[in-house]
Parts: sequence; C-alpha cells; structure tokens
Amino acid sequence: MKRNVLGILLSTAMIATALAGCGSKATGSTSAAPAVTEAKTSEGTQAPAATEAASNGDMTVYLVAKGFQSQYWQAVYKGAQNAAKGLGVRLEFQGPDSESDIAQQVQMVNNAVQMQPNAIGLAALDVSALNDSIKEAQDANIPIIGFDSGVPNAPAGSVVANAATDNYKAGEVAAENTYPLVKDIISKATGSVRIGVLNQDATSESIISRGLGFINKITELIEADGKSVCVTGNEKFVSDAKADKGDSADVILDVAVPAKVEASLMTTDAQTILNKDDTICIFASNQKTGEGLITGDENLGRLGKEVIGVAFDSGTMIKDAVKDGRLAGAVTQAPVEIGYQTVELAVKAAKGEAVTDVDTGCKWYTVDNMDNEEIIQNLYD
Repeated sequence: MKRNVLGILLSTAMIATALAGCGSKATGSTSAAPAVTEAKTSEGTQAPAATEAASNGDMTVYLVAKGFQSQYWQAVYKGAQNAAKGLGVRLEFQGPDSESDIAQQVQMVNNAVQMQPNAIGLAALDVSALNDSIKEAQDANIPIIGFDSGVPNAPAGSVVANAATDNYKAGEVAAENTYPLVKDIISKATGSVRIGVLNQDATSESIISRGLGFINKITELIEADGKSVCVTGNEKFVSDAKADKGDSADVILDVAVPAKVEASLMTTDAQTILNKDDTICIFASNQKTGEGLITGDENLGRLGKEVIGVAFDSGTMIKDAVKDGRLAGAVTQAPVEIGYQTVELAVKAAKGEAVTDVDTGCKWYTVDNMDNEEIIQNLYD
C-alpha cells in the first residue's frame, strides 16, 4: 500500500513538472512575428495601427504619432519596432490620417489610456486638446514619453522624458549652413532681398522651434555683417522672432503658414514667395513644406537658379531635388533613432527607472555627402 501511494505521488509530481515546463515555454517566447491590425476611429473610419507581439513580462508600450502614412512616421515606426523586438515588449503604434486630424488623435490617446499600457509615447498635434487625456493617463500612473515634437505645456509631471531632435538647434543648423550660400548675394545687393520661411503650421512645438531657430540664427548672422533684417508674415512667428517687425530692411524674412495642413496650400505658399522678384532663398522647415516647395517650382523653374532652396527632413522628392541641384541642401533628423529611443525610455519609465530627455540629433546633407554612412542611415524614401 505504501508503495502504491508513493508511486501515485511521484507520478503526480512528474506530470505537474511537465505541465509547468510547457507553460513557461509558451509565455516566455519573444519570437512572435509582427501583426498589423487596424483600429476604429471615433468617426468609424479605419486608421492605421501596428501591433508588435512580444511576451517578456507582458509589457505594452503604446505610441501615438502625429501621423502614420508619411515616410517620416514610417521611419519612426521602424525604430520603435526594432526597440520592441530587442527589449521583448508589445508595441502598439498609431497615428491619425493626417497631421490636421486633432480630434482623431485625441480619440487615439483616449483609446491608449483605456488599454492601460505600461507606458505611452506621444507626439502631440495640439496639447491643449489632449490635456484631459493626458491627465487621465497621469491619474492612472501611466508614464508618458514625448517624441518628435513632444508634449509641450502638458500637465506638470505627466511627461517624464522626451526623445526628440532639439528643433531650435536644428533650425540653427539650417541657418548656419544656409548663410554662406546667400552671404555674397546679400552683401552685393543694391536693394532689399527676401528669404522665405515655409512652415506647415504655427501650433506644433517642432515646427515653431525649428522655424524660430532658423529665423533668429540667420538674423544674427546677417546683422553681424552690418545688414538690417525684418520679419513679416505669420503672426505667431513674427511676434516670437528676435528680428525687427515689418517689411522694410536689407533682408526681409517672409514667413508663410497655410490655413490648414494641406499639401496644396503649402504649394501655394511656396509659389507666392517664389514669384516675388526679390526672393533669393527659401527654407522649408519639414518634409511636407519641402515637397510643397519642390512642387510649387515645377512650372517656375527658379530653384537652383535664381532662388536657393533649403529643406528639412528627407523623402524621395527632397533627396532627388538635392541630387539634381534644385535644393542646395537639407537638414535631416534621425527618425529611426527617435522611434528606438522612445520605446527604450518608455520601458525604463514603466520599470520605475529614472529617465531624462534624449536629443536624437540632426545632420546637414548635400549632394556631396548624402551617401556618407553617417548621413544615409537617416535618409528615408
């Protein structure tokens, strides 16, 4: 009888051990293939969403970008995917149909908070519209990592760190590399000359900082050579710029912002400035305005001839224009690095580790260096 009881106990223990081994093998796997899904928006339309499956601790990081379809955001997504795979976490990545769909992004952030992820990454289109959602995340103890333009003026303590280009410095980099191209033209001019500054909006921190970085630095460089500068155009940029206001000076900085974030309106802004006889240079502060500048010049043919074009970001159109000389150069961010660092910071914050802002950097590229290893990794199609 004792032998039978002992045998039963041993058999039971062996079965339990085997079952436990099977269970740990199933939950410990981190090699699941990515699954792409679609998420319903508040209007019932389909918005792109991407889910990266992983099971290391069942940690989920939810990123909400400013968009999804553009090549820039796809590059950010790629970096986020790389980090999620390496760190063994589940990734949700969403963005509205366009960068003017503020209500759609608000709904996506609300959905993210309801899912109770371990951390949220957010590139805000309009922080004021998102404040209630951000406060809900904060009340639920969900740390938020800002990325790209971040979440400026968010409720205190809600955003624990940012992974982004220092956009003001990036604008300065654009100005520092643009000024040598226009310096002689300005010094030899017998009348006033115009430099256009194209921005897709006057609400996003990244666009505002980048535009002001360019305006203030090129003003400083021009005035250091004894020429006067004034700024005209969009009210937000005019009021925040360090240059004198008005439309009379040796150099006029003409700042354009469309009424809505639409490609056709950016093209129109570019054409308006290109058509002014005193225009010598135009700086486009992101991919969309860069493409608008190139499209706007198609029937005018002034870029690379009478007008020096300078852009920001990458994409096929901008790269091709740099290669063929229509654009003198451009500044690129590191979108893959932005996505990677956002997820890495989110995981650390979710674990309760201390996190600080990360400047993901930028580079000036021209036809002469755009194939260099340190540049090409940041150029997306």
